Amino acid sequence: MAEFAALGRPRSETARVAVLRAVDDLLVEIGYSAMTMKGIAERAGVGRQTVYRWWPTKAHILVEACADDARGELAFVVRDDPVGAITDFLVALTEFLTASPAGAAYRALLGEAQHDAEVGRLVAAADLLAPPARAVLGQVRGRLRGVPADPFAVAELCGPVVLIVMTGATPPSRLALRAHARRLAAAWS
Repeated sequence: MAEFAALGRPRSETARVAVLRAVDDLLVEIGYSAMTMKGIAERAGVGRQTVYRWWPTKAHILVEACADDARGELAFVVRDDPVGAITDFLVALTEFLTASPAGAAYRALLGEAQHDAEVGRLVAAADLLAPPARAVLGQVRGRLRGVPADPFAVAELCGPVVLIVMTGATPPSRLALRAHARRLAAAWS
């Protein structure tokens, strides 16, 4: 029994999911700055001590919520056509950033990271967009021999979409994303 107490109480998956849903809902309803740990706990129907035991800040909760959702929302279908594969990923990325609660959370975290170094370190460590981007790059690397295997390749792929969305400009159309995919494929051929 002492060993169990020393390790702490195990996480309740039901409570964890409730907190992740609550943080998504509150972000959409009231925004990042108005969100509090108390409000998250109340919305999730759990005690504040439960929330603080598992996450030290609301940013930590948002990163976990984003990571869970991004894995599914940015998954891609393997294609023989490199331009098609890149386009599909860019369309999913645009939809993630503009239509998904997880994308809204990611945008809020990026904004907060500009003012809060701890949030910046948390977002950088989570590196939410890089794994799915690297998966796409790995897929097209077999057909495009010049695809770099460094962080700049991820930035070349995702950066323009993230910049356009973060500046509040009209999100790029599928046609514009396909043109970007063609430019990347030509540069990496």
